[in-house]
Amino acid sequence: MPLSVDIEKTLGSFHLRVRFEAGQEVLALLGASGCGKSMTLKCIAGIETPDRGKIVLNGVTLFDSQRHINLPPQKRRVGYLFQQYALFPHMTAAQNIAAGVRDRANRDAAVRDIIRAMRLEGLEQKKPHQLSGGQQQRVALARILVNEPEVLLLDEPFSALDTHLRFRLEQELRDAIARFGKTVLLVSHNRDEVFRLSDRIAVLADGKVETCGSRHDVFADPKTRNCAVLTGCKNISALQWLDGTQLLATDWGISLTAARRDPPAAAVGIRMHDLQPGPGENAVRFRVVQEVENPFSYTLLLKPLHADAPIPLGWETDKNTWNTLRAAEITLRLPPESLLLLHAEREDHT
Repeated sequence: MPLSVDIEKTLGSFHLRVRFEAGQEVLALLGASGCGKSMTLKCIAGIETPDRGKIVLNGVTLFDSQRHINLPPQKRRVGYLFQQYALFPHMTAAQNIAAGVRDRANRDAAVRDIIRAMRLEGLEQKKPHQLSGGQQQRVALARILVNEPEVLLLDEPFSALDTHLRFRLEQELRDAIARFGKTVLLVSHNRDEVFRLSDRIAVLADGKVETCGSRHDVFADPKTRNCAVLTGCKNISALQWLDGTQLLATDWGISLTAARRDPPAAAVGIRMHDLQPGPGENAVRFRVVQEVENPFSYTLLLKPLHADAPIPLGWETDKNTWNTLRAAEITLRLPPESLLLLHAEREDHT
């Protein structure tokens, strides 16, 4: 793999212990604030120094605590895109890009080439405050890519943007990543952004990797309660195993059949859109305790008719379906194949 990371760092009571590998792909580090995502990028870039461990990029050791290797940032061939882009406000776009060029002899040609590649023609003499958010992002990326880094680190690149601008800049960033064609690490706490942009996802919690896999696999089978929450599952209940694949979802007060038996699982989840109207296996009669209208759907909060459930389930459905079914009581199925069996946590996974 082009990038191999196996490091530890302690900051007060926080202990970062991450281990993963990344190829020519977009690997997203998904996690809540304070879980160690940005710290991991800073250690790879050389901005922070791990206490112990090893970082290797394309066969070059960037850091090795045992061999006392710790290359300075300027020798690592790592491109780091900060959250706010870190453009120099008093410089033009061309000057900002030129400031990042290491090869001074070929600086002018390199700047011209990257301006053309990043579609920045006509903006060379504009200062950051005269540029749109997308243009600022392209200038910041151009300043990074002009030196042909071996890995691109993206630290919450859309965190300060509104929804409309975020979606538009995602398309531009996807094009830039495709042109880059090497290893990209994307840090985010936004599950939709991660799913759209990444090839694989490593879920971080409390400074360690809980789950790592393809984006489809992580969303389909998140493995842990924390990962289920981060990937958007809102229906989660503690469980007790009964006979075979039978389980009791204690917070919902209902018995269910799972697709498989997994005794270490401590909780069961189901995504709101996976509940299905009608009879069948795992069908439950619910009463509607609350109806929430969204712009293009409804979210119904439900409790079983014949159980004292402390926590309601949520069901999200389109407006046409709910307007057809609308009633105080409804029957919904929780398909066995849609049930998520969740462990409390997992050991560090690559």
